Parts: sequence; C-alpha cells; structure tokens
Amino acid sequence: AVARLCDGYGGDYWRRLDAGRQYPTEFVSALTAAGYLSVLIPEEYGGSGLPLGAACAVLEEIHRSGGNGGACHAQMYTMGTLLRHGSEQQKRQFLPDIAAGRLRLQAFGVTEPGSGTDTSRIRTTAVRDGDDYVVNGQKVFISRTEHSDLMVLLVRTSPRPERGSHTDGMSVLLVDLRAAIGKGLTIRPIDTMMNHATTELFFDGLRVPVTNLIGREGDGFRCILDGMNAERILIAAECIGDARWFTAKSSGYACEREVFGRPIGANQGVQFPIARAHIQTEAAALMVQQAADLYDAGLAAGAEANMAKLLASEAAWAAADTCIQTHGGYGFTTDYDVERKFRETRLYQVAPISTNLILSFIATRELGLPKSF
Repeated sequence: AVARLCDGYGGDYWRRLDAGRQYPTEFVSALTAAGYLSVLIPEEYGGSGLPLGAACAVLEEIHRSGGNGGACHAQMYTMGTLLRHGSEQQKRQFLPDIAAGRLRLQAFGVTEPGSGTDTSRIRTTAVRDGDDYVVNGQKVFISRTEHSDLMVLLVRTSPRPERGSHTDGMSVLLVDLRAAIGKGLTIRPIDTMMNHATTELFFDGLRVPVTNLIGREGDGFRCILDGMNAERILIAAECIGDARWFTAKSSGYACEREVFGRPIGANQGVQFPIARAHIQTEAAALMVQQAADLYDAGLAAGAEANMAKLLASEAAWAAADTCIQTHGGYGFTTDYDVERKFRETRLYQVAPISTNLILSFIATRELGLPKSF
C-alpha cells in the first residue's frame, strides 16, 4: 500500500522539488490522509497503535521507491518522547489532532552551534516565571520548523553540573510554533546540499506554558533519549530503503547498458561491487530489525539503535557509491535521480549522530574501553 502511494510521486516530482528547494506538501498530506504518519499513535488517540517496526517499514518503502522520508519522519520518532513521557493531559490535547493531520509535529530541537554532538553542553535555557518558562538561546540544523505546528525542544532548566551526570538539569518542552514565531522565536533557513528544509532558530524571551513540560523538570535527557533511539532506528530503516533503491538501480542499468558488445553487468568488476552492496544491506537490515524489536519490547536498545544506524548508513553509502560508478557519467545527471539520492543518503554518515561518535559509544559502553573525552 505504501508503494502504491509512492508510485504517484515519482522521480519527476522529487526532482522538481529538489531543484526549487520546495517542501513535499502534497506527498506528506497523502501520507497523513492514509494514516501512515500516525502509525505509532495509540488507537485511543486516533492512530493505528502499531509498533516501531511498522513505522520502519513505511519509511523504508518511501526510500526504496525513490522518495525521501526526511520531510515527515520526525512525526514518528518524536512519539518516543511524547508517548513514553508525556502526561495524559498532553496526549489527549495533542495526539488526536496530530493523528488527524490537523496538527503537525515535525520539529525536534536539540542541536546547537556551540555543543554539536555533546548534548550536555547545550546553552538554550528555560527559566521558570510564574506559569511559563522563558526560553533564550539558539538551535541549528533543525529541519521542518517552517512546516510544523509543534516542536519538541530540549533546554537547560539548571546549569550543567560539574560533578555527577552532566546530562542532569535538562528538560523537554513542547513548543507551539504557531504562537511562538515572531513572539520570541525567529527562524532562519539554512541552504544545504539536500532539500531538507533546514533552519536555525533564535529564542529571545519566548514564553512556553509550564503545562507543556514533558516529563519531569531536569530529567529531559532521559526523555529525549527515547526519541533519539527511535530516530536512529527509523533513519536506519530509511538507509536500508536507500540501499535497496541504489542496488536495484545499479542492477537494472548494468543489465541494460552495453559496451564492447555486451551488458556491462557481465563483467565481474561491475558485478562484484553490486553484489557486495546487496550483502552489506541485507546484513544491516537484520540489525535494524533487532533494534526495532528491542525498542518495541520496552527493553534497552541504545547500543542496537546506534549499531543499526551505523551499519545501515554505511550500507546505503556503499550502494550509492557503487551506483554512481555503475552509471558512469549518467550517474551525475539529474534525470537518473542517482545524484539526488547520493546527496541525500550521504547525510546519514553525519546525522542524526556521526559515525565516529557511535564507534566511541560502542567502544566505551559496550566494550569497556577507556573514554577519550
């Protein structure tokens, strides 16, 4: 069913949007109307109540069909924070409208220019003032804020402790962007190599109701981790979709393209990289499935989420590089969609967490090696 929907939004559609740096409003609306963006929302709030594995299948198919789920995947992974840590009042207030498409929750505000992947050093603050928090600070590389009604925002409600856990003192707020823009929030677009509607955010005295605090004050990092782990698993599924798209594209072209009187795919120098990319993809897909299963079972899935993201992103990048090489000069032309997808999948070597930070996490947390920072 997802594939049939995606068939209506082919390469011409995505190329046009990419060239004009436009948001895929029609595509996202179609996904919303079909109920795919509310798969994780429980039935009692108007969603499907399906596990994370189902959301992975949706996003993988979008990418396998040649599209890009980056325009809408946040509405899935933010559920990891809102569903697990939001109050019953918050769920009843927001989830039915999100499920119905009347509200868009597409923004996840964590990264800052001065902290990067060291989330404990964020400087955006929220100070209690009566029934509100007053937010000041800056976020960067926050996608879709111009196409969202709500944003999950990580702030500091107390200074970073010198001892103990450096992640203590952070809190999560649900920001109503409709009321915030121009009243303490300024959004500045950032032009990037892929069409991700990326922005920089400036907070200057933005007032957010205390009732929009998700979880307990000071315990926000634990709340946001559930969203981050879901994000890594879902993006890993997107990478699997990308890898399978690239491999299918490579195989098809290698069978059709003839040089020296025979298909180029008859040459082992062309065959073997495609076969290797396929093998790498299928192995990574098993890790993605394992991570999703653990997450859905409510078990610790941090290591598996990170390993899935690393393996899947590297499989996608290997398949992308092979696809460019297989197509030769045609791989660099826009008509084949290879160069667009090549740019899009490269992002996941860096975001939402860099490959090197994953390796450091696994080395220190799973293998007991000494920390380097």
